[in-house]
Amino acid sequence: MSQSSVWRILRKRLRVKGYRLQLLQALNPQDHNLHLCFCLDFQQRLLEEGFAEKLVFSDEAKFHVCGKVNRHNVRIWSTEYPHVTIEYVRDSPKMNVFCAVSSCKVYGPFFFAETTVTGITYLDMLQLWLMPQFQEDIVDFIFQQDRAPPHYHLGVRAHLNAILPGRWIGRASHNDSPLLPWPPRSPDPTPCNFFL
Repeated sequence: MSQSSVWRILRKRLRVKGYRLQLLQALNPQDHNLHLCFCLDFQQRLLEEGFAEKLVFSDEAKFHVCGKVNRHNVRIWSTEYPHVTIEYVRDSPKMNVFCAVSSCKVYGPFFFAETTVTGITYLDMLQLWLMPQFQEDIVDFIFQQDRAPPHYHLGVRAHLNAILPGRWIGRASHNDSPLLPWPPRSPDPTPCNFFL
């Protein structure tokens, strides 16, 4: 039996198939203009007096009890050699935490009781915990959120359109009224990612 026929039989038995790597977070060609427009518009608004002081950045993170951190959202910058092996407990308990940062205050942390943040749990947090604090502390503010699926929930967008028309930044549809729509496949570089 020839070597090629042996490989053919092995491939059939093992069902070895080639695959194509697909980068889901890679920018598409049409995304470049949306990102550029967002950056230019945001930069222009930062030149306006008082705009930066009105911004309230927000984000969530998932923390595991064993110390594991969601590596897709967190980047650790270090001067030390970065290749360190750390063992984690599989399926360890985890906690979803929300925080918001304004020019004068940190709001949070808010610990979600649920293991997964959904649009409904996020909306409850906005209505019952975050927005009442904003209304006590800040007269005029601009609320930023990223493109996380709970932020795009119809109820969340309806709530933001009703109480903050033209004063929120986030993923939006054509029927919404954000100040700026958050660009697709964004790396989400907000102060929460760097300072919290």
